[in-house]
Amino acid sequence: MAGVQDQLEIKFRLTDGSDIGPRTFPAATSVATLKESILAQWPKEKDNGPRTVKDVKLISAGKILENSRTVGECQSPLCDIPGGVTTMHVVVQPTSIEKEKKATSQPRQNKCVCVIL
Repeated sequence: MAGVQDQLEIKFRLTDGSDIGPRTFPAATSVATLKESILAQWPKEKDNGPRTVKDVKLISAGKILENSRTVGECQSPLCDIPGGVTTMHVVVQPTSIEKEKKATSQPRQNKCVCVIL
């Protein structure tokens, strides 16, 4: 019976409202492993998918999950129903290279505005 409680059923909700999963993971699974699973299962037809684990943020019960923690450590006793499916929200952040491209492609214009009252 303890083996059943050590398994968590998790689905991942993407920003467009679609889901990946649900799948069953051991409670000892790290958040980084969950992110790798999301990368492997990411729908190919979706634009702007994550390229690396660092591009993915997982949110559960309003908290951003750290890569080094396990699923069991992140489990909220108030939100999770035994035997139920836990929904984690997936946020994809653009890589720093894309941010740098946007910054360099748009020249900065220094403007000074003075207001005399």
